[in-house]
Amino acid sequence: MSDGLLRLLRKESPVSVTVYTLRNCEVSDKAVVALRERGVDFEERRVDENADWWEEALDYAMAVPIIIWEDGRIELGWEGEHG
Repeated sequence: MSDGLLRLLRKESPVSVTVYTLRNCEVSDKAVVALRERGVDFEERRVDENADWWEEALDYAMAVPIIIWEDGRIELGWEGEHG
């Protein structure tokens, strides 16, 4: 079952953090692992798997990870590193 369907069934609110990543990017992997460890509910969008996500990510930066926080803040990279 997809995460979105599970959220609907549990009546949870939609994910409010979006993380743009790239496969085989060490910095993207670090960010995803750390966010999961911290219990952050997020949607990962791998830009190399979806052209629309690629275009969305380019509106923010040309390097990943790009994190769009629920309060609208945009974080480029992870802990000082960029992919």
